[in-house]
Amino acid sequence: MKYIKTFSEISIEDIGLVGGKNASLGEMYRNLKSKEINIPDGFAVTSTGYWSFINHNNLFDNLNSVLNELDTDNFNNLSLVGQKARNEILKAEFPSNLREDILNAFTALKKLTGNNKSFAVRSSATAEDLPNASFAGQQETFLNINGNDQLLEACKKCYASLFNDRAIKYRIDQGFEHMKVGLSIGVQLMVRSDLASSGVMFTIDPDSGFDKAILISGAWGLGENVVQGNVNTDEYLVFKPTLYSAKQPIISRKMGSKLKTMVFKNFTNNVSPGLYNGIVNLDTPEKKQNSWTLLDNEVIQLAKWGLLIEKYYKTVMDIEWAKDGVDGQIYIVQARPETVYKNKSITSYTEYTLKNEGKIMCIGSGIGNRIVSGKARLLKSPKEIDLLKKGEILVTERTDPDWDPILKKAGGIITNQGGRTSHAAIVARELGAAAVIGTGNATDTIVNGQEITLLATHGSKGIVYDGYLDWKEETIFLTKQDKPKTKAMLILAHPEEAFKHSLLPNDGVGLLRMEFIINNAIGIHPMALINCDKLKNKSTRDKIENLTASYTNKSDYFVQLLSESLAKIAAAFYPKEVIVRLSDFKSNEYANLLGGDEFEPHEENPMIGLRGASRYYSPLYKEAFILECKAIKQVRELMQLSNVKIMVPFCRTIGEAIKVLEIMKSCGLERGKDNLKIYVMIEIPSNAILADEFSNYFDGFSIGSNDLTQLTLGADRDSELLMDIFSPFDPAVMKLTEMTIEKAKSSGTPVGLCGQAPSDYPEYTEFLIKNGINSISFNPDAIIKGIENILKAENKPL
Repeated sequence: MKYIKTFSEISIEDIGLVGGKNASLGEMYRNLKSKEINIPDGFAVTSTGYWSFINHNNLFDNLNSVLNELDTDNFNNLSLVGQKARNEILKAEFPSNLREDILNAFTALKKLTGNNKSFAVRSSATAEDLPNASFAGQQETFLNINGNDQLLEACKKCYASLFNDRAIKYRIDQGFEHMKVGLSIGVQLMVRSDLASSGVMFTIDPDSGFDKAILISGAWGLGENVVQGNVNTDEYLVFKPTLYSAKQPIISRKMGSKLKTMVFKNFTNNVSPGLYNGIVNLDTPEKKQNSWTLLDNEVIQLAKWGLLIEKYYKTVMDIEWAKDGVDGQIYIVQARPETVYKNKSITSYTEYTLKNEGKIMCIGSGIGNRIVSGKARLLKSPKEIDLLKKGEILVTERTDPDWDPILKKAGGIITNQGGRTSHAAIVARELGAAAVIGTGNATDTIVNGQEITLLATHGSKGIVYDGYLDWKEETIFLTKQDKPKTKAMLILAHPEEAFKHSLLPNDGVGLLRMEFIINNAIGIHPMALINCDKLKNKSTRDKIENLTASYTNKSDYFVQLLSESLAKIAAAFYPKEVIVRLSDFKSNEYANLLGGDEFEPHEENPMIGLRGASRYYSPLYKEAFILECKAIKQVRELMQLSNVKIMVPFCRTIGEAIKVLEIMKSCGLERGKDNLKIYVMIEIPSNAILADEFSNYFDGFSIGSNDLTQLTLGADRDSELLMDIFSPFDPAVMKLTEMTIEKAKSSGTPVGLCGQAPSDYPEYTEFLIKNGINSISFNPDAIIKGIENILKAENKPL
C-alpha cells in the first residue's frame, strides 16, 4: 500500500512522512511495547497521500489564491478565508488508489483488533512537535469512528482541518509557509475510556520546571475534556527518585470537580450529538465527582511508564493516557516532548509580593508565576476576538485551540474549567502569561470591564482580586555563588512554592512551619475532625462533612493533607535536610480553624499560654498531636522521604521534653530509629540556660531569635511602642545566643538560627559566624543576601 504505514513500520525518523504525532506513536509501538507499555495499534496515511489528494483535485493554486486574501495585519477576515479554504478540501474527491489503500489498511486493522471495535482518527501535521513549534491541538481529531464511509469522511475533515483558523494563524506566527506543511492521518484503535477515565501526564512539574516530579491529571470519560479544559481534573504528583522503592511515591493529590463525562452517543437516547462523531458530554453523577479517577497502583504504573518514555526519548515528555473500561487496562495514546522547559535553562526568577489584599473574586490553579492587573473582558466565543483590547484579562468558560489567535492579546487568562494540563494552562505557559484556571465561577463573580488583579505566584494556587492592587517585584538571579562553610537554609511554609524555591542556592530547609499548612491546606481543627459527630454547631458539622465527603475516617483527611503537603516540600529539597517544626499555633489562632472554637481555652496571654510542647501532652490536644505524628511517619516511611527531621517548639522544661518524646515514640517516631533526628527550638531563656541538658534529649538546636528576644526582654515583638527595645543586638539576647552556641559545640550538638537579622545586618551574621553557628535559615527572598553576608563574615580575619 503506497500511502500507508502501519505503526510497526514507523519510527521517529518518519516525521516528514507521517507527522510528529504518528512518528511518536510508531516509535513507541516498535520500541516500548517490549517494556510492557500498552499502546493501541493503528496505521498512518502518509503525507504523500495528502499531496496526492491536493494534486488530484488541482487544489494547490486554489488554496494559495484563497490564503493570499488573508489580512495578515489585523486578521479581520481570518474566519472567512479559513472557511473558504476548508470548503475547497471538503468538496474534493479522493484519488481511487488513495481511497483503496485507506480502506484496505482499515480492513486489515479491524481483522487484527476485532470487527466490533471503534477507532480514533487523528491529524498529524508534518511540522508538528518540532522543538520550536509544537502545533499541538491545531488540527482535528475524530472519535468513535465505525465503517468505511465514516472513516473516509473523517480523513477528509482531517485534511480540511489543516486550514482551521487557528492553524492558519499559528503557521503565520511561526513562519511556516502554508503549502509546504503536509498532513498525515493516524487511524488508531479506540480505547474505551468513555467507560473509564483518561488524561494527561507530564514528566516534569509544568509550572516550575522541577524535573523530579511527574504530574498526572485525569477525568471520567474520553480525554478530550481534559485536553480542551472542559473539566477541573484530578491531579496526582509522583516523586521520581522513590518511584520504584517507596510504598507510596504519590506525594500529592488534588481532587477535581469533573463535572462532565464525555461518552459515546449510543449510551443514551435523550441527548443531541456533541462536537465529535457519536460523542456527547454528560453531567457526571455526584458520586463519581467525589471519586478518584485512578487507583494508587494505576497512578504508580502510569508514572513508571512516563519515566521509561522520558528515558527513551532523553527529554521531558507530555503524554496522553486512557483507561479502557472493558479490559481495565491503561494505554498510552500519545507522547510528545514538553515544549516549555525542554530546552530552558533557569537562571533567575521574579518574586512577586502583594502590598495589600482586596476582595477575592475567585480561586483556581495559578499558572505563570506572575501578578497582573487589567480590565476583565468576559467572552463566550473566540469569534468575539474584536471585543478584547490588548492587555485586557480574558475571562471565559474554557479555551481550546480556536482561542489561540486571541490569547496573545490577553494580559491574563481566567477560566471556569480546566486543570494544570489543559489547553489554557499549556498556552499560558508557552506565552509566559499569567492565568488562573478552573475557578468554577469566574464568569459569575467577575463583571465585564471590572478592574481586577490576577495573582499566580503561590505555586498551584491562583487568586483573582477585585480592583487594581499594588505589588512589588524582585528578580532573584540564580548565579553561581561560592558555597559558605556555614549551612545556608530556607524558612518555608507554603508547599505550592517549594519546587520554585528549591532552585535557590540552599542547604535544605531549616524551618518548615507546619501550622501554616494546617491553616491553609486543611483549615479544620484536628479535634473537630476527631469529634465531628459531637460538634454543637450544626453549620460547622455540615461544612466538615462536605469537605471530608470522600473520607470514611475524618481523621484521615487531616493526616493525608498534612502528609502530602510536608512530602511536597521534602521532595523538592530531597535528599537535603528538611526540618519540620511541629504545630506552633497559640490557642486563639487554633480557635480560628473550622470547629476550633469548641476545643480551645480562652487565655489572656496566648503567646505564653498553651502552645508548643505543652499542648502535645495536654488532654485538650494530645489526640490531635498523634495525627501530626502519624502524618510525619507516613512521609518518612511510606513515601521514604527520610530527609524529614522533626523540631519541637516552645519546650519549656526537660520534663516536657521527656513527655513529648515518649508520645512520639509510641507513635513510631523514636529518636535514632531509622536515622530519625529530633531537634528543639531555643526560644525561651530556660532553653539557653539548660542547653547542655537539653542536648541529652535532642539531636540539634534551632535558635528562634524573635521569641528569644521577646521573652528575654519581656517585650512584645508586635508592639510598635516597644520597637526601640526589641532588638536581637541587646546584650542579654546576644549573651543567651552565645551561651547556646557554646554549649552546643561542647556537646557536639548542631545549632542553627532562624530569623531575618542575619540577612538585614552583616554585623549580626559576623557575630554568629564568630561564635561557630552551624547553620542560618533565611526566608526565600533573603537567602541570596544572607549567603553574601555569611561569606563576608567567614572571609573576615579573626
